[in-house]
Amino acid sequence: MDLYAVLGLAPGASIADIKRAYRRLARRYHPGINPGDRAAEALFHRITEAYETLTDPARRQQYDAGGKAPANSPTGASFEFAGFDFTVAAHGAQAATFTELFAEVLHPVGPGDSGRPEAGADLHATLSVTFVESMAGVQRQVVVTRQDMCQPCRGTGSVATPEGRCPHCHATGSVRWARGHMVFSKSCAACGGSGRQRHQRCGVCGAHGRVVRTEGVSVSVPSGTVDGTRIRIPEKGHAGRHGGRTGDLYVVVHVAPHPLFRREGDDLHIEIPVAVHEAVLGARIEVPSLDGPFRLTLPPGTQGGRQFRVSGRGAPARDGGRGDLIVHARLVLPPDVDERSRELMREFGRRNNDNVRKDLKT
Repeated sequence: MDLYAVLGLAPGASIADIKRAYRRLARRYHPGINPGDRAAEALFHRITEAYETLTDPARRQQYDAGGKAPANSPTGASFEFAGFDFTVAAHGAQAATFTELFAEVLHPVGPGDSGRPEAGADLHATLSVTFVESMAGVQRQVVVTRQDMCQPCRGTGSVATPEGRCPHCHATGSVRWARGHMVFSKSCAACGGSGRQRHQRCGVCGAHGRVVRTEGVSVSVPSGTVDGTRIRIPEKGHAGRHGGRTGDLYVVVHVAPHPLFRREGDDLHIEIPVAVHEAVLGARIEVPSLDGPFRLTLPPGTQGGRQFRVSGRGAPARDGGRGDLIVHARLVLPPDVDERSRELMREFGRRNNDNVRKDLKT
C-alpha cells in the first residue's frame, strides 16, 4: 500500500501538505459523518494510518527506506489502493461502489466459507396416524423440501472446463476498480490470481453446491407407537457443505384418540355397559379388543366400576410383549320400563330390603 497515494500526494510531500490532505479526506470519510458505512470506515483507517506514519519522522524515514506499508494494517484487505488517477473517471454503471471496492473487508471469509466441512441442518416434520395404525405399525410418507447436494458439480459449486485465458481479468490475474478518480486493484477471484481459468461456476446450482428439492420420504411407524413419538430418519435433512455430513429428518407422530380404548402405558382401558340382570345374575358378555372380540365372564353380583384384567390384549410393548386390557363394568339401567318390569323390581326390592347405603351412616 502506497501511503502517499492514499493521501493523494507525491513522495516527498511536506508535513503541511500531509496535514491538509489528511484533514480534507478525514472530513469526507470519518465514521461520524458516514454512520453505518463500513467501507468508509475502512478507508478512514487507511488514511489515518498513512497520516500517522508520514507525520512521524522515524516511521516516515523507515517507510521511505523500505517502501512498504506497516505490517499491522488494520483492515487486512486483499485489495490494494493504487492511488488517484485524474486522467479518467468512472461514472454510472462503470463506477464501483464502496461495498464492491471493500467487499473482502466487509465480508471476510467466515467458518462457513473456509472450505472446512460443515454439517447440514436438521429438518422437522409431523405425521398423523390413527390409533389402530399406531398399534399395528404402518408405513407412511411425508413430503419435505430440502437442500440436496448438486449432482453436476458434486457440491463444489464449480465444474471443470478446458483451460484458457480468464475472461474476467484478461489473463492478468488482477482486476482494477475505480470510484471517481480513486483506483483500486485486487486479485481476480474468478481464477485465483493465476490468469488462467480451469473451472467455471455450476449453472445448475449457481455455485452454491446445493439445490432445493421436494421429495417424499418414507416413514416407518413401529407397532405400539405412542402419541408424540419422535422418529429419526438419517441423512434426510439439508445437505452439508464442503463434504460435511447431511442433516437428519425428525418426524413427530401424532396418534388420534380411539372412541373405545384409552391407553395408559402399555395397558388399554375400555368401559363395557352391563345390564342390571347381568350384574345380578352373572353373564358372559362380548368385549372388543385389538385382536377381535372375545367372551368375558361376569360373576353374579358384579358391582358397577369393577375392573377385569385380561392379560396380553393390550398395546405392543418395547420388549416384544403385550400389555393388558382393563375392562371396566358400567351398570346401565333400561331406558323404558313397562308396568310388569316395575312390579318385578318392586318384588325384587322387597326381597332385598337391606339398606345399600348403611356404610354411609355416621
